[in-house]
Amino acid sequence: MPILLFLIDTSASMNQRTDLGTSYLDIAKGAVELFLKLRSRDPASRGDRYMLVTYDEPPYCIKAGWKENHATFMNELKNLQASGLTTLGQALRSSFDLLNLNRLISGIDNYGQGRNPFFLEPSILITITDGNKLTSTAGIQEELHLPLNSPLPGSELTKEPFRWDQRLFALVLRLPGLASTEPEQLGSVPTDESAITQMCEVTGGRSYCVRTQRMLNQCLESLVQKVQSGVVINFEKTGPDPLLIGEDGLMDSSRPSNSFAAQPWHSCHKLIYVRPNSKTGVPVGHWPIPESFWPDQNLPSLPPRTSHPVVRFSCVDCEPMVIDKLPFDKYELEPSPLTQYILERKSPHTCWQVFVTSSGKYNELGYPFGYLKASTTLTCVNLFVMPYNYPVLLPLLDDLFKVHKLKPNLKWRQAFDGYLKTLPPYYLLPLKKALRMMGAPNLISDNLDCGLSYSVISYLKKLSQQTKLESERILASVGKKPPQEIGIKVKNHSGGGMSLTHNKNFRKLLKEIIGETSSRLAELNTKEFAGFQVGLLNKDLKPQTYRNAYDISRRGLLDQLTRMRSNLLKTHNFIVGLDEDSLHSVPVAQMGNYQEYLKTLASPLREIDPDQPKRLHTFGNPFKQDKKGMMIDEADEFVTGPQNKVKRPGEPNSPLSSKRRRNATVTHDVHEEKMENGQILPDGFLSKSAAPELMNMTGDGIAPNQLDSLSDDFTSLRRDILINKPGSNALVGGTKNCSVPADDQKVSVTTFRTVPNTLQITPAMAQGINADIKHQLMKEVRKFGRKYERIFILLEGVQGPLAVKKQFVEFTIKEAARFKRRVLIQYLEKALEKIDSHHLLNNVNHINSRSSC
Repeated sequence: MPILLFLIDTSASMNQRTDLGTSYLDIAKGAVELFLKLRSRDPASRGDRYMLVTYDEPPYCIKAGWKENHATFMNELKNLQASGLTTLGQALRSSFDLLNLNRLISGIDNYGQGRNPFFLEPSILITITDGNKLTSTAGIQEELHLPLNSPLPGSELTKEPFRWDQRLFALVLRLPGLASTEPEQLGSVPTDESAITQMCEVTGGRSYCVRTQRMLNQCLESLVQKVQSGVVINFEKTGPDPLLIGEDGLMDSSRPSNSFAAQPWHSCHKLIYVRPNSKTGVPVGHWPIPESFWPDQNLPSLPPRTSHPVVRFSCVDCEPMVIDKLPFDKYELEPSPLTQYILERKSPHTCWQVFVTSSGKYNELGYPFGYLKASTTLTCVNLFVMPYNYPVLLPLLDDLFKVHKLKPNLKWRQAFDGYLKTLPPYYLLPLKKALRMMGAPNLISDNLDCGLSYSVISYLKKLSQQTKLESERILASVGKKPPQEIGIKVKNHSGGGMSLTHNKNFRKLLKEIIGETSSRLAELNTKEFAGFQVGLLNKDLKPQTYRNAYDISRRGLLDQLTRMRSNLLKTHNFIVGLDEDSLHSVPVAQMGNYQEYLKTLASPLREIDPDQPKRLHTFGNPFKQDKKGMMIDEADEFVTGPQNKVKRPGEPNSPLSSKRRRNATVTHDVHEEKMENGQILPDGFLSKSAAPELMNMTGDGIAPNQLDSLSDDFTSLRRDILINKPGSNALVGGTKNCSVPADDQKVSVTTFRTVPNTLQITPAMAQGINADIKHQLMKEVRKFGRKYERIFILLEGVQGPLAVKKQFVEFTIKEAARFKRRVLIQYLEKALEKIDSHHLLNNVNHINSRSSC
């Protein structure tokens, strides 16, 4: 299961912009997302684990660790912000500590018992930075230094902070701020010259100098190919160089080789691939790589090991040795100058033995534990790991099976016991398992000794318990925000409750700031503020504003640099009421999160009218469903609060009431129809077709208190006289618009007047009028907005009986449905109900009149 840890530079310098207008931090986020997309094409990526670390102070730098899922990783990635210092060393140390968190608990490092390549957690650490100077609270660092102190128990057992299955790759962004006119150069991406390059090479990785977006994509595709399961080993040559091979493929002793000149293949720091088993999906192996010391019961503690074992190879050609049924491990070497040199020799039937210095008890170089050999097809070089000192063991085992027929004599047993004395103790258990697999008799005692002292074993167990506690503490802090700096609390030495504006020193300071007087600091009592140092400013130095950098004098550079640093890092906020930019910067993914914003608001006040329906907010989603399951579009949103109001009876009257009483004839009951959005349906729509019994035809037949109840609350009455329809002695609706100082609201009310029967309308004229109204209705329904007055005015002008008016209302409903005018449909349905109710009332009155006759 590969581990992919992304270390993102979140220093303030990552806010710099490229020629495309995007910041370096945005490019880094996009690079991570593109890498994940490219990686997902590989079926093996299903088992990947992703981690995210920043340049924050530990342990708050860990944004996504061992327990966080992929969704948390992506969310933390999107919310990253660039601020602070370029503390690359501390961030790298925290990243390696996070990767090493569970190694002591799982025993994967197997300290003192040999290095097992098949016990590994392949990890790729990808850091994205701008390559600027390394900064810390102590100043600028010229070199990259990783802190030596680590909170992780057992870190002293390895000299380096990383392990042999962890590699570091760096994407150093060098994108220009202005578009380059030179053509882009194609080819491989070079390494960067920053301090992180050497660190990458030490771990077995490399750095990339990214200058264009195309180069960045090329680097990401290369990094995807680097996700391999394997461990890094240092291969170093020991002894003389091999004899050169002639053109005929034979050794040419007449051509001396230069054994003293250093060659690239003499020392290589490369990966060996550890392939997982095709059936189980995990690597399987049998033999370890020996330690660089001999385990002894008298050792009080284990010597620290290097992260990468140093494997020395001898250039003496030997014959590859192998016997039936004896297991061995085979690892392919990553292409390197060493593999290239071995393949160029075209000698697939010979091998070079490999050693680990000081691994033996009686030999400084140690005994061979395997060999390097080119494949038969000369396509790659493989490392064969065999039992320790295999040139002695294999002939003994061959004699055991072929000569002694698994019944060894005393001489053979003595030779085998002599071999066991040269064998490190941690090889006894795998050798016993191998002999059992071969079917050999039990030749090794069951009481195996690991070779470590009791104190060392106890120490390792104690470290495992401490690591478990430390692991829980670190994992518990993942995702938490660092505490906010509350600043230094200063005791108030100003006397009494005097305001700052009345303080003499404060007024003097204000004058100095605005430049009215020279800046002179009052004498301070140094005993009162012990430990504080105040830098006395030059009295001739006046307040400086932002200017060209070249205008600053040499003497004022340091002072100006202090101001610039304060402004850049935002350590002080000198302007009262100035908010941080972060308060007004919301990630795009959170802009539509209106629910979280509502949680921070205070509870709203209760509605004045409890019967008024509540507004359904549709922030961020104009198609949100209401309680009735109706879809709401932007044009037909419900509006909060009543737009038109009618005054209740008994309230003060308006001077307009008497004037309206003289000029108007109204119905007995002015109907107040409240819709869901608070608008009032115009009553004049049905006035023309109402029965005479419902009308007051006398003009002054309405009680004054009924008219007065309609007057005072009409603060703005608008009069739009309807089209005069000659030939009908019917009420035609209209509205008045007048100003009343009683209130500031605007309300519409419908009034009616009689139209003299000056012209009789023929059926042909009525049909023409209705056709024109129908055309106007189609145009009005199409209009955007919620102004429906014109529609109802047109409907009032329809000529004919109630059945015709009903047809026009139904036609308008169909047109409104075409354009999704849902609120208008509700108005029209209400009007349709009124038509039906009036029609029913007319029938009842007609029946009553006939029965009375």
